[in-house]
Amino acid sequence: MADRNPEAPAPQGALIIDCDCCTLQGTDACDDCVVSFLLGREPDDAVVIDADEVRAMRMLEKAGLAPTLRFTSNVV
Repeated sequence: MADRNPEAPAPQGALIIDCDCCTLQGTDACDDCVVSFLLGREPDDAVVIDADEVRAMRMLEKAGLAPTLRFTSNVV
């Protein structure tokens, strides 16, 4: 996980999860956020997930092995 410049375009096919943009930041949802669950990252670090990783996360979710991704951006 590297720091990401918010002005830089996202890599094609990537899902970028930045806690500063999450509408659920600071709520109980953080306790079982799939990002925290899988990566154990620091609370303010953005996470960039490529398309293959998104598919893998969805497969883990469907199998009941990871919580549902609930991130929604508050950036318009």
